[in-house]
Amino acid sequence: MTKYAEKTTVSSDKSRAEIEKTLSRYGASSFLYGWNDGSAMIMFEMNDRRIKFVLPIPDKGNKEFISTPSGRKRRSPEQVEQAYEQAVRQKWRALNLVIKAKLEAVEAGITIFEKEFLAHVVLPDGSTVSDFMIPQIELAYQKGSMPKMLSVGK
Repeated sequence: MTKYAEKTTVSSDKSRAEIEKTLSRYGASSFLYGWNDGSAMIMFEMNDRRIKFVLPIPDKGNKEFISTPSGRKRRSPEQVEQAYEQAVRQKWRALNLVIKAKLEAVEAGITIFEKEFLAHVVLPDGSTVSDFMIPQIELAYQKGSMPKMLSVGK
C-alpha cells in the first residue's frame, strides 16, 4: 500500500506553515509548535477548546533508512539522511491533510467541531481525551462494563 505524499518535495517547515495558515483561516485563536527527539507537536485553540496533535517522528536509526528497500545493501550517510527526511516530510503532509479535512468537514456541515477533534482536546491536566479514554475503553471491553466518567469539579 502506498503512503499519502510518500514522494513529496514539500518541506516539513512549509507543511507546518500551511497548517498554521489553515488554522488561522478557520478561526484558531492561537498556535503553538514544538518538537523533541521522537515527536513534533502542534497545539491550537479554537471553539473555546485547546487541541493537541502529536506527530511521531521516525528514528533515523531505523532499518528502513539504513538499508535499501531490498535489505541487502547499506545506504550511504547521505542516502540515510535523504530517506529519513522524505519520511518526515510525508508525515507532515499527512498531518496537514488530516487537519484541513477535519476543518472542511466542519465548515461544510458534515460534522461538528467537537466530534472531529474530540480525541485531541486537551484536558485540564494536560492529557488529551484519547490519552484518558483509550485505556478505559480497553478495560470496558475486557470487563464488559462502561468506563468511568470524567471527574467533575475536583
